[in-house]
Amino acid sequence: MGPYDNGTTSAGSSDYEEELAALALKILVAGGFGVGKTTLVGAVSEIRPLRTEELLSEAGRLVDDTGGADHKTTTTVAMDFGRITIRAGLSLYLFGTPGQDRFWFLWDELAQGALGAVVLADTRRLEDCFPAVDYFEHRRIPFVVAVNCFSGARGYGADEVSRALDLEQGTPVVLCDARDKDSGKEVLIRLVEYAGRVHTARLLDSVGP
Repeated sequence: MGPYDNGTTSAGSSDYEEELAALALKILVAGGFGVGKTTLVGAVSEIRPLRTEELLSEAGRLVDDTGGADHKTTTTVAMDFGRITIRAGLSLYLFGTPGQDRFWFLWDELAQGALGAVVLADTRRLEDCFPAVDYFEHRRIPFVVAVNCFSGARGYGADEVSRALDLEQGTPVVLCDARDKDSGKEVLIRLVEYAGRVHTARLLDSVGP
């Protein structure tokens, strides 16, 4: 046994190999103004989420459509950030995007290297998630639509939402409660599974027969 071949070194090497084997994936959480993006990131994150929220000003209320979100007093101006461990060796880094179009210049930066995205939708303002759907479809970033089931909102099935948004065939639509950790985690698992299939299929297509 050499001078450096001891139990401490072996344990350290094992820890280092496990760290290298750990997989961290970048996920975006997008959608319209006041749809629950910050709530979702905060609910599922196992660390204290980083938030860049500011109070809504009277000037901002003149620009932002707050209909259906009258209770909202703050808005994300850069991003929300959180982390969740899906299973041993697999963690997701969550980046919540600002919903207003005047902040969309940030989306391109946040989208770099993303595995996929969650587009949160509110059936009371379903049209608000059209821009996010278009953004990810045009950039070929896999996404799922997660319908945040607000109290008092009319219930719609996944098929109805898919038709209303004219989603590409196969794009998953799931119902969720953005306030509930388990519900949010199920959405993220569904996204990882879907994005994995999409990226695998693209890789196989690029290789050819």
